[in-house]
Formats: sequence, structure tokens, C-alpha cells
Amino acid sequence: MTDLLRSTAFRLACGIALWSVLFALAIFAFVYWQTAGLLREELAETLRLEIRAVASDPSGAARRIDTWIAMDPHARHYAGLFGPGDTRRAGNLDTLPAGLPPDGDAYRVAAKVELGQRTIRDEMWAAALALPDGSVAVIGHDSDELDRVRDMSVRALGLGLVPTLVLSMAGGLLLAGRARRRLAATEAALDRVMRGDLRQRLPVDGRGDEFDRLAGNVNRMLDKIEHLMGEMRSVGDAVAHDLRTPLTRLRARLERSRDHAATVDEFREAVGQGLAWIDQTLAMVTAVLRIGEMEDERRRAAFGPLDLKDLAEEAVDLFEPLAEERGIRLRARIAPVPAIHADRDLCAEALSNLIDNALKFTPEGGTVQVVVARRDGMCLLAVEDTGPGIPAAERERVFRRFYRAEAARATPGNGLGLGLVAAIAKLHGATIAVTEAPGGGCRLELAFPEAGVRPA
Repeated sequence: MTDLLRSTAFRLACGIALWSVLFALAIFAFVYWQTAGLLREELAETLRLEIRAVASDPSGAARRIDTWIAMDPHARHYAGLFGPGDTRRAGNLDTLPAGLPPDGDAYRVAAKVELGQRTIRDEMWAAALALPDGSVAVIGHDSDELDRVRDMSVRALGLGLVPTLVLSMAGGLLLAGRARRRLAATEAALDRVMRGDLRQRLPVDGRGDEFDRLAGNVNRMLDKIEHLMGEMRSVGDAVAHDLRTPLTRLRARLERSRDHAATVDEFREAVGQGLAWIDQTLAMVTAVLRIGEMEDERRRAAFGPLDLKDLAEEAVDLFEPLAEERGIRLRARIAPVPAIHADRDLCAEALSNLIDNALKFTPEGGTVQVVVARRDGMCLLAVEDTGPGIPAAERERVFRRFYRAEAARATPGNGLGLGLVAAIAKLHGATIAVTEAPGGGCRLELAFPEAGVRPA
């Protein structure tokens, strides 16, 4: 019982019931105000007309007053004609009502009335006017009819509030119960998520209401969390696997050198090989940390205007000796593009990774081309090669950390280069895509928004 009283469903039902009662009170008050006001105005207008008729014929005032009293067999009409000194000349009013101004308008007053052989004090609506001879005429009507309207409205309000309260409470509990059932299903799903079942999703009824929108947002968040957790597991497995190989080699090399090396040169060779494997491990760890830094968006402080033309030309000049050494033609195709808002060092690193990747897989005699162009309001920076390309089935996976396509397994590397490029692109609001190059190889393309344009 205590849980029910503290529940949101009960509070919502009470709120609906309270609102319904207040609404009913407002409706009844409005009806009473309109009805009583109409009756009161009609009565006041009748009294005003009658008192003016009496004042228009001073000589027949007493006769007119007696006629007004005789018109009502229920003894609800009151009247009186009072001379100087408030002496009564005609009518059934014992005295001139106290506080009644003789201005011809209607007021609610109390007065003594003669009814048969007795005198009573009654509440009435009355109007008074002074006549030319100094006398005062009073025309009145009792207030019982208006009081009955008030009592009837109060009685109807009392009778109507009980079913209104019951029905509104029942309706509130019904609506709140439906909401509580949805919340219970949501709580159960969240409880399973908290216990580690990241595949669980919140229920969505398909109505498009606030609950569905909230559940949809939470489900998208859970999708992202599940994806990130999967990536963390895969990255952890990949890091452990890739670290184990150089560390195992390093341990075996050091153990063999300890047991078999007889000269300083042999020790130097062992130490040099060990340092190379350590450098490889450190490079991989550094790349993982760099990707995490990019995804955490902690590098926006160095953003500024960047000309892709200058960036591409410098990168071509830097890698041209390496391309010549491998017998590969490295060239640039640059079109005028506006500046972008970017970090120059990060973009240079991304382009260097793309060019290095292209040179790695392009056979001798092939061509690597750096392209700068503009398309659909975006500034493009692409690298094309004439290598074996990337199969369509693997193009989405090449940006995952430690992922290596079949064609890349025989080449040195750790599968983090394109992951770093993707992280840098995301930091800049750019998109990255893998397509087939015009020469049949691979085209890796970065599309940057122009400076001053928010990325979609």
C-alpha cells in the first residue's frame, strides 16, 4: 500500500482527479455566475421600470403600488409610499428600508414587511424614487428566487463532484497504469543491460510518442556502446596478439644471445635487433594512443585556415625520393579549392599515411597520384594508386584498428595507419571513402567542409 501511495501512477491519478475537480468547480461557478447574473439583471430592470412608472404619475402612485402588490398571489412583491418623516401612506412595507438610496436603481436591502396579521423582516431587491411632493416610493421583490438558484447550483455541484472525482481517479489510474507498465518493461530491459547484456534493447511500441522517442535514443546509445565495447575487445585482443609476437622474438633473441653470443659484435647485433622490435611495439602503442586522442577531440586548439594545395605539394616533395627508389611515379593533380579549417600537422600526417600506404602496395613501374579537387561544396584530398586495390567487401573494414586485408598480410605494418586517418577525418568533420581508382587500383578520398561551413 505504501508503494502504491508513493508511486508516480498514484500521484498522476491524484493530479488528474484534482484537475478534474477544479475544472468542474470552474464550470459550475461560471454557470451560476451567468444564471444568477441574468436573473438579477432581469429583476433589477423590472424594478427600475416599475418605479419609474410610479414616479411618472404621482397622483396615482398609491394605486400603482397597490396594483404591484396585488399582481403577485405568492406575496413576493413588496412596495410602499412614504411621506415626510417616513410615514407610510400605502403598501406592505412597514418602514422605508434603511440604506436604500432614492435614485431609481435596484439594491439588495433588508426591510420589515406586513404579511397578513404579522410583520416579518425579509431580504429583498428594491428600488426607490423621490416624488415631486416630497414623498418616496419603493418597489421591491423578495430574493428567494435568486437564493434558490444559488442553493440549486451548490447542490448540483455537490452531487456532481463525487462521480467526477471517482471517474477522473479511475481514468487517471488507468492511464498511469499503462504508463507504469511501459516503465516496468523499460526498467526490466535496463536491468538486463546493467547486468552486462548489451544486446538488450528498450521496448518500442511504434506509436511515435515521447516514450518511443526516448527508447529509440537509448537504443541508439546502446548500439553505440555495444559497438565500442566490441571494438575495445577486438583492439585488446589485437594489441595482445601483436605485442606478443615482437616480445616473444625479443625474449628468444635475448635468451639465445645470453647463451651463445661470444663477442661484443654478436651482443651488439642482438641488442640492435631487440631495439628494433621494441621500436615496433612502441610505434604500435603510440598509434593506438594517437587514435584515442583524435576520437576524444582534444586537438582542436591548433585548428586554422589550411590550403590543401600547399599541403599536397609538400607531401609529394617529401615522398618523391622514396617513390623514385621504388621505381614508382609520384605526381600531383591539383585544382583550385578554398581553404579549410583544420590542423595542419594532423592533415599532413593523414596524407603521409595515405601516400605511404599507396607506395607500399603499388608495384614497380606503377603510379601514385595525389588529387586536390572540389565537388558539391566539399574540398577533396585523395590518393590514387595502380596497385591491386581493395575488394568491395573489405572497404568498410580497412579503417578498423589492427585490421589487415588479405593483400596486406605479407607487408610490414600493424593495421593502424588507416584507423588513424579515419580518426583525423572524424575530428575535422570530414568523410573518408574507399573506391576504385581510374587506373584500376585504389582511391582513398577525404572530403573536408569548406572553412566557415558546418559539416553535415
